Amino acid sequence: MDALDQLYTAGSWSVKPGKEEEFTRAWDEFAQWTSRDQPGAGQGLLLQDIDNPARFLSFGPWESAERVAEWRAKSEFAAFLAKARELCEDIRPSTLKVVAQSG
Repeated sequence: MDALDQLYTAGSWSVKPGKEEEFTRAWDEFAQWTSRDQPGAGQGLLLQDIDNPARFLSFGPWESAERVAEWRAKSEFAAFLAKARELCEDIRPSTLKVVAQSG
């Protein structure tokens, strides 16, 4: 796939105070399952804001929009989202594509 058409899923997570470690563990387990068991998924990354430790961003590449839809339809996806809702004040998921890059 051309890098300028690469598809990513992303999430912006505002975690409840004191729940950062629990959220990180839950996200990591979910991301490991995703990269291991979901066709078309690449390696996911979770970033934590240095100045606001309750703010996280996650993203990972995907082969196609169809693979993303299959992943989001899985019961494991719903279970993680339910857990994340317990741990977060706000969740903002996105599906994005690369439209420009440096270098």
